[in-house]
Amino acid sequence: MFGLKTRGNFPLVELLLAAVFLVGFDFCFRNAAAAREAREIKGIENKAIEIINVSYDPTRELYEEFNAEFARHWREKTGQDVTITQSHGGSGSQARSVIEGNKADVVTLALAYDIGAIERAGLIGAGWQDEFPGNSAPYTSIIVFLVRKGNPKRILDWDDLIRDGVGIITPNPKTSGGARWNYLAAWAFANKLYDGDVEKVKAFIGKMFANVLVLDSGARGSTMTFIENGQGDVLLAWENEALLSLKSLPDDFEIVTPSVSILAEPSVAVVDEIVEEKGTREVASSYLTYLYSDAGQEIAAKNFYRPSNLDILNRYKDIFKLDVNLVKIDESLFGGWGKAQNEHFIDGGIFDQIFEN
Repeated sequence: MFGLKTRGNFPLVELLLAAVFLVGFDFCFRNAAAAREAREIKGIENKAIEIINVSYDPTRELYEEFNAEFARHWREKTGQDVTITQSHGGSGSQARSVIEGNKADVVTLALAYDIGAIERAGLIGAGWQDEFPGNSAPYTSIIVFLVRKGNPKRILDWDDLIRDGVGIITPNPKTSGGARWNYLAAWAFANKLYDGDVEKVKAFIGKMFANVLVLDSGARGSTMTFIENGQGDVLLAWENEALLSLKSLPDDFEIVTPSVSILAEPSVAVVDEIVEEKGTREVASSYLTYLYSDAGQEIAAKNFYRPSNLDILNRYKDIFKLDVNLVKIDESLFGGWGKAQNEHFIDGGIFDQIFEN
């Protein structure tokens, strides 16, 4: 009779079974550890994240709606909750706040020059205007007049603003991006009126600012001065701000589109230094990219900003007047924001010279 071979006091079969058990236990243990590690990593990845959007004054309603839509989109795409904290104010002041330490992941400001100031401070990399379509301007606007119902002062164009007895409300070009667009639109009209005679243009702008009753620090402040405080006969305004006011109070105001206006191009950028520090580049970049999506463009249009998507813009042609004579900041008259800022808005520039006189 053949007996089983043994090793020591244990039959070989039992040793083999024990070995199989140990191998299986080790495999299961390793799999469980790997699964636990994967869950931990996924938990880290899906941990709620916050980004800060430092924006200019009139975009409050736009980003309230857009932020909710982006949070829904990001959650659906990644499983991660994102909170967007907003900051609003005059565009120039907002740019300075970022330079001075406001930890903005993204900036959505009234004009490229203000983002350029953040770039020059070393917080945004060169070439930021090429990061997104349309020179990183996902929507645009123009400058219009908001007047009281019936237009009692018969304000139809820029030259009506220099008449005696006309009270103007506009923000301060030293702090507000919208105010700089207002000023340059008026300059373009006067330049055409006087065939480029700079001294006559300066005199025109001087007469206009002599009629300004209040220089608020930002566009929304000027809107409140005009609407809630009842000051002035005309508000120089972003088209989106004027349309929003008209939507709220259709029986109190009307919009006048002057014969010459300017294509106002609010710009957006990721603040490179901050997103690297906080680890938020992916969500910050996706946030700005989503402004160009159909959903983002529809939200812009519903909040009275002109979408960069022409198909969507044309769907709102009953809201936006599309046949306006528009000048552009990059045309020879102004030569881009760098030249315009240095000529008109730096300390001691043309605006200061006119205003002091």
